[in-house]
Amino acid sequence: MTETSKQATPSSENTNKAYAADWRHFARWCRMNGAEPLPPAPLIVAQYLTELAKPSGGTPALQSASIRRRLSGLVWNFAQRGLALDRAAPEIAAVLDTLRSTEATPKRKDPIRPDEILMMTATLPFDLRGLRDRALLLIGYVGGLSRSEIVGLDLGDAPGPEATGWITILEGGAVLTHATRTGWREVEIGRGSGEQSCPVHALEQWLHFAKIQSGPVFVRTSRNGKRALETRLNDKHVPRLIKQTALAAGLRPELSEKDRMALFSGHSLRSGLAHAAKVDRTVGVNAAGVASAEMTHPSEDNRVRFQVNLTKAAGL
Repeated sequence: MTETSKQATPSSENTNKAYAADWRHFARWCRMNGAEPLPPAPLIVAQYLTELAKPSGGTPALQSASIRRRLSGLVWNFAQRGLALDRAAPEIAAVLDTLRSTEATPKRKDPIRPDEILMMTATLPFDLRGLRDRALLLIGYVGGLSRSEIVGLDLGDAPGPEATGWITILEGGAVLTHATRTGWREVEIGRGSGEQSCPVHALEQWLHFAKIQSGPVFVRTSRNGKRALETRLNDKHVPRLIKQTALAAGLRPELSEKDRMALFSGHSLRSGLAHAAKVDRTVGVNAAGVASAEMTHPSEDNRVRFQVNLTKAAGL
């Protein structure tokens, strides 16, 4: 068996499954609101996107990334039917502009260094909740993910409608696929130098003991921390966890506790990899993935994965 065949990768079929789920959700919404899903009508689509951002009936609002993913799914589905939906139509553009205007611009935060992320994870216990939070920190750090991208991950190749991406574990590491403003983006996370610093090992431990085989990767735990629940973790947990572990690890001891708490946020994970990885910029971009309308191209489905290991390049 060749290296390529051993490390079979997610194909564009997985993207199609996600887009099919997006279409089912849109078609159901149309039925409930007396609208027709076909032919594509920018006004109907704009009303649908608005409902996702500000739902009625107590349904949780979707993150901007999830809404853009739904739109990409609709564009793809219309195209499969020989129809075109203009994303730049005034009705749709107005909704997207509103989403952008309501997204808070993150204040500059300190990036977390590799030695610091290990100090932070070392403060966590080895109970179920600690296993989850350790995997969350390491995956978010090496993946360069935002807090919504972290909690939006599903396991396997059939993400649910609330997911913003999915993760597939392979022999050489893990492949994250998540939605961006322009399409899907893949991030390859190689295995680390040792179990203590390896994000893939931490993820495998969490999934094993939490008995998660599909659905949301990062979920809440029971009050006693001994059982994983089905509810997806709220993205507000990520900055709280970062601040809590940074403080417990004693990072930036020269500063007051208040200043240290203000210094770190979810963005500290995302910016940490960029400062830590000792790789050529072009190679780093290729290894981390490039946004595209399709998750992969057919010619890339059998390529050898993890030729550049960003985990080890970042000192983990």
